[in-house]
Amino acid sequence: MSDYEVSVQQLNDLLTDDNGFYSHPSQNSNEVFPGIFVGNESVAQKPKQLQRLGITHILNAAEGNSLMHVNTNANFYTDYGIIYHGIPANDTDHFDLGVFFEEGAEFIANALAFRDGRGKVFVHCQKGYSRSPTLVIAYLMLHHEMDVRSALSAVHQKRPIGPNDGFLRQLCQLDARLKK
Repeated sequence: MSDYEVSVQQLNDLLTDDNGFYSHPSQNSNEVFPGIFVGNESVAQKPKQLQRLGITHILNAAEGNSLMHVNTNANFYTDYGIIYHGIPANDTDHFDLGVFFEEGAEFIANALAFRDGRGKVFVHCQKGYSRSPTLVIAYLMLHHEMDVRSALSAVHQKRPIGPNDGFLRQLCQLDARLKK
């Protein structure tokens, strides 16, 4: 590992407190960056609440997950005018979420540009703790030229998160690729 590369352990250190413990979200949804909300499945199942928040787009980072209680999809939001995109990700160390980084980042960027820049996107998975924040971090790296530490810290300051080590490794790889 060269001097400019970030390790999974260094990212985990940013996510834990002084005693080495991770925090868990106390809220169902948090605005982690202007116009970008990260949350859990319970919020995703309430389209009227999403409308009140001004959400114009949904990015589901757990599409087709059998653990989800309600299978939200594009049809679920049609009557509310919310644009939906799903990514069929599993929250396991060996799942390659990195293949969806550009796709997810483009969807978020398009959502924020919607209605002359007044669009808002709700990015969710089951708990809003691992998959969805990972996609938002990748967006910040790809579209705001943030390094992985800055992007992870920006999201973590607004919502407790805990991407699994596999996702952190993939973010480190993206960081190294972007620095080259």
